[in-house]
Amino acid sequence: MHVLCLSVISRMGGAVSAGEDNDELIDNLKEAQYIRSELVEQAFRAIDRADYYLEEFKENAYKDLAWKHGNIHLSAPCIYSEVMEALDLQPGLSFLNLGSGTGYLSSMVGLILGPFGVNHGVELHSDVTEYAKQKLDFFIRTSDSFDKFDFCEPSFVTGNCLEISPDCSQYDRVYCGAGVQKEHEEYMKSLLKVGGILVMPLEEKLTKITRTGPSAWETKKILAVSFAPLIQPCQSESGKSRLVQLPPLAVRSLQDLARIAIRGTIKKVIHQEAVNKNGNGLKNTPRFKRRRVRRRRLETIVFLDKEVFASRISNPSDDNSSGDLEEERREEEATTPPDAKPEPPVNFLREKVLSLPLPDPLKYYLLYYREK
Repeated sequence: MHVLCLSVISRMGGAVSAGEDNDELIDNLKEAQYIRSELVEQAFRAIDRADYYLEEFKENAYKDLAWKHGNIHLSAPCIYSEVMEALDLQPGLSFLNLGSGTGYLSSMVGLILGPFGVNHGVELHSDVTEYAKQKLDFFIRTSDSFDKFDFCEPSFVTGNCLEISPDCSQYDRVYCGAGVQKEHEEYMKSLLKVGGILVMPLEEKLTKITRTGPSAWETKKILAVSFAPLIQPCQSESGKSRLVQLPPLAVRSLQDLARIAIRGTIKKVIHQEAVNKNGNGLKNTPRFKRRRVRRRRLETIVFLDKEVFASRISNPSDDNSSGDLEEERREEEATTPPDAKPEPPVNFLREKVLSLPLPDPLKYYLLYYREK
């Protein structure tokens, strides 16, 4: 495998797994085997990557490239895909994101953890923490995906992740989004519960570490990467470090638990109605059929400004399907009207709640007072 090192982002040529929109980006990540599980695919489709970009940079949102503006940073989609797959997320787990940035990854994780998980993030820069909170608020208020999933809302704090208070709780899953020096490996491991998984860039490799016992570990190197290193803590004027206090583990109120249970029951009713109507549920509702994009053959890892932009070598069989693709294209053209457009999505949960014989304040409480 060849490694190509460039220093100027503008010199970068084509992109890996580029798409015209979020769904097409995910289609291409699946074809290239970056996304391999259904849970991860659903989370990536549910949150539009472009929503986490500044408006003037959104045209690059669906390229497999990292993006940085000031302190705001997003890793390349292929990296987030590998991280999500390696974390092996399940409902109800606790997750700690070190260098949580825009909150894009934390929000996708929250869709899988569900309402009884724990979702915490630590971000060094206060302006980025505020940016992440704004993006989280926008997602909750406006995205129909919020009603399709049981969401574990992330909580973000500002501070250096190397200064987490030693009396903090341990987590089932931990991810660090900056290069970890060897001397900090044990510190990172200390944040993990027995049976937990830690994913981090360690010595130029994206590394998965599983804690199999109190002092037992399994380590797997996933991918060659290059991340900017963790920033070392600064001493305060008193000479003491500034300990980061993570959010407390919240206990849900009975009222909130009732809302979760009612929404869950309504979703089951909606699903059963769909099964009775057409023999399948909402899970496999077909998306608008889009053109297939031929997979590119990737034989390099590309690093730009210490950020990894591409990775895996594609399957040699990818290049043998040009005839099939051409035949499929002709079939699509014959069966799809030229002006066909995807139907707007229907928020079945919202429609069902609004139709219930309940007082309006209770309806809006069940909908989390969302605008859409």
